[in-house]
Amino acid sequence: MDLQLNGKVVLISGGGKGIGSGISLSLAREGAIPIILSRSAITEEFKKNIEAITTNYEFIQIDLNETEKIQGIVDDVAKRYGGIYGVVNNAGANDNKALETTSWQEFEKSLHGNLTHYYELVHATVKYLKASKGSILNISSKTALTGQGKTSAYAAAKGAILGLTREWAAALIKDGVRSNAIVVSECWTPLYANWIKTFDDPEARKKVITDKIPFEHRFTTVDEIGDTAVFVLSPKSSHTTGQWIFVDGGYVHLDRALD
Repeated sequence: MDLQLNGKVVLISGGGKGIGSGISLSLAREGAIPIILSRSAITEEFKKNIEAITTNYEFIQIDLNETEKIQGIVDDVAKRYGGIYGVVNNAGANDNKALETTSWQEFEKSLHGNLTHYYELVHATVKYLKASKGSILNISSKTALTGQGKTSAYAAAKGAILGLTREWAAALIKDGVRSNAIVVSECWTPLYANWIKTFDDPEARKKVITDKIPFEHRFTTVDEIGDTAVFVLSPKSSHTTGQWIFVDGGYVHLDRALD
């Protein structure tokens, strides 16, 4: 299927690793032009993987916490490429800011790191999205809906992201701009793998988690998130807006006692 993304410019925050890398690579396979915004440099492995598909991509190093820099970067990209079709808000991390031990100042700092740049990247891009009748995709988390315990700030940010997804869908509906979110549950990424290693018995911990994932009792892959993301972003998903899409093996909605 031709997703009609060839030559379309898409900004991806945190697009060089984990879930973001899966989205960037899927976009590249469809002929889109991924513009990756990330605080850390892309790895040689990612560079090799994307350049096996295309050389028509760009990496821009930026700490997205420095939100005042975003507008200038967006304007420069739009000027050099002749516009922007899409935005993928993906960067962020579960920083485990618990209710009992987190001050309001730390809470606000965490919100800034996991939420503010989502708003600013779309705010900076919105006139270009209107011109291209483009698409917004926000990456959220199950914690927004299920809670997790000991992660109040991250859960609050991810819940706000779901609210913004629908607000932007409503605000931009007359402009032909769509806004959707993917809700991630248990996705196997390098960050997740590092977290698993903190347990005394990592393999046992993995089994505890995968046993609760109804479909095939396995982790979601970054490729599965990436492929879904690219379809939802694309013009082929032209009547989909304001949606929260769950790529999670039924984790959130199905009975976890299913065998």
